[in-house]
Amino acid sequence: MTIPEAKTIVENYYQKNGNNTEEECFLLTEALSFLIHETNNSRYMVQLGGFYYYQKNYELALKYYTMAAELGNESAVIGLGYIWYYGRTGIVDYEKAYKYFSKVEGDPVADYKLADMYHHGYYVEKNEEKYKEIIEKLYDLYRNTRYVDQPLPEICTRLAEIRENDGNKQEAVKLLLEGKKMLSSRIAYDPFFGNFSIMKGLINNLYRLKPLNKNKFDLFDLYEVFKQPVKVSFMYKNECYIIESSVEDDGTIAVCFLGKWYRSIDDLLMQAKLNDQNITLIAWRFKDFKIIA
Repeated sequence: MTIPEAKTIVENYYQKNGNNTEEECFLLTEALSFLIHETNNSRYMVQLGGFYYYQKNYELALKYYTMAAELGNESAVIGLGYIWYYGRTGIVDYEKAYKYFSKVEGDPVADYKLADMYHHGYYVEKNEEKYKEIIEKLYDLYRNTRYVDQPLPEICTRLAEIRENDGNKQEAVKLLLEGKKMLSSRIAYDPFFGNFSIMKGLINNLYRLKPLNKNKFDLFDLYEVFKQPVKVSFMYKNECYIIESSVEDDGTIAVCFLGKWYRSIDDLLMQAKLNDQNITLIAWRFKDFKIIA
């Protein structure tokens, strides 16, 4: 393998937006390992660490993020903050999380996670005013961003909670809809499990504050619609498709689409394909969702 060949493998992998085979995943790890060995470039360390994070292989994610952080890569520093904040390797360490997030203070992701620590009193003394101050400032800075990788949805969900607690439910709903729109676009190109967790929480909060319009909803609203057994139809390229939910013996909701059953709505959204494309990639083209049974 040569450096140009390895770079081509990496580029081709990310162009497929998650529609990669096991062989392509293996080739990516080989190519990135080769590039790390040959160039010692922290960018490739972060990419390999991110791949393992997505695969929930957090020990290897920790290894490569640490390598990159030692070379001063800020994305790796944030990745380490997440690993310790959520205890991805089995140990929650808020002191380490605070240390890493503080190293890149001024980055919007690090800042809203620092805000969370003040909100919950993790490692630092609980300070609700500081939490609100950070979130308000972040929203003012990023409310007009067009870049879906910016954490506007995360900021909107937090500010919506602040507005709701202040008694302004209408503004809270507006913020949640704003965050949902941006997050839908992000998921289209980045079907990372963390983005679906954010979407699920956002949908739960949104429809806690307002009723679902059963004649006007979208793919991600299935988190609300499928809280009970029901059939839903939608149109795509002038063809009608059916998605059905069912309650399993253990009380969980399973979902059927195109004859295949998925264990949860998360699994459906992360795995289901239509015309060999992830359904979340083409969801913006789905029309006329209806509850039919």
